[in-house]
Amino acid sequence: MIEVTVQCNGVARSARTEPDRLLVDLLREELALTGTKYGCGTGDCGACTVLLDGEPVHSCLVYAAECEGARVETVEHVARERAGELVVEALVRHGGIQCSICTPGFVVTAAGALPALGPAPDREQVQRALAGNLCRCTGYGPIIAAVQDAAARLHEGEGPA
Repeated sequence: MIEVTVQCNGVARSARTEPDRLLVDLLREELALTGTKYGCGTGDCGACTVLLDGEPVHSCLVYAAECEGARVETVEHVARERAGELVVEALVRHGGIQCSICTPGFVVTAAGALPALGPAPDREQVQRALAGNLCRCTGYGPIIAAVQDAAARLHEGEGPA
């Protein structure tokens, strides 16, 4: 057993864990942050996406021990920040939520990407930003529209003069 301390959602959290324990399992089972979903377990679906030191990662591919001292942000935190709130609201407004297994990963990934996308990202820019997140229900159209909407709302007043 090893002790791992992470800065999780703005709070230092420690847990004793096995050296080969995955971050997704540490978050869900030890830290009770169940918004991060376990999907495929192979890094293909993105349901387990979290921000690790500000970058989106599939937490099913990261050992918890690798995160010692790192900053981890889960959907529970991201969805309460401005960009995350806008993404959640837009997903609901555009019908980008169906079974919701993929939703936490999309929220984390999209919220992390919004500042760089600018106020009017095209479809291709949004698709690139969301790469690594899969949805089997929506056909992606509503998700892409929601991210475009959230980007416009986040950057209101920043367009060309």
